[in-house]
Amino acid sequence: MSHSQPPPYQPPAADPAPAPQMRPKWARKRVAIPAAAVIMLVGVGIGAAGGEDQKKTSTDAKPHPTVTVTKTAAAREAKAKRKPQPTKTVTKTPKPKATKKPAEDKAPEGKVVFKVWGSASSGVDVNYGSDSDSRQGAGLPMTKTLTLDSEALYYNVSAQLRGGGDINCSVTVNGQTKKGHASGGYNICSAQLNGGITGGWE
Repeated sequence: MSHSQPPPYQPPAADPAPAPQMRPKWARKRVAIPAAAVIMLVGVGIGAAGGEDQKKTSTDAKPHPTVTVTKTAAAREAKAKRKPQPTKTVTKTPKPKATKKPAEDKAPEGKVVFKVWGSASSGVDVNYGSDSDSRQGAGLPMTKTLTLDSEALYYNVSAQLRGGGDINCSVTVNGQTKKGHASGGYNICSAQLNGGITGGWE
């Protein structure tokens, strides 16, 4: 006889786990696009800031060119542009030196005085003395004194110009005076006193 056995016990099956819900593709794009845009903006901002810093650094690092203009260079350029001025030649003729006229012709007793004065820019050659004593002098005015020689026949002075001037000359013996004058060229001024028969001078 067969008995029917109940089927073995099986616990009731648990509800199956709900399947994960998947977002549709259009919903995922809606989140991904704004996120990518934000990341991009942040990256651009950082890049721009870095670029500005880099520009500042590069600007600060590079020195600006300097131009130096000196006054000397400018003066040379101005001088080069100027037209040469005509040369002027001025010739000055020296004026002859005027000399003072000596004091009145006086000679102490027993002395002979010779004088030459005036102006002679080129100079003058002077000779003075007696027939037995001849001497030379120079410079204007000139005054020379000799002791009177009673045996002398005459006393004279002569002064010759060296190419121009105006001079006077004189010789004085015992209060007697003879004078002469010369002007221009190589003319000669001369004055002479002769011993008289009676012992005087004329």
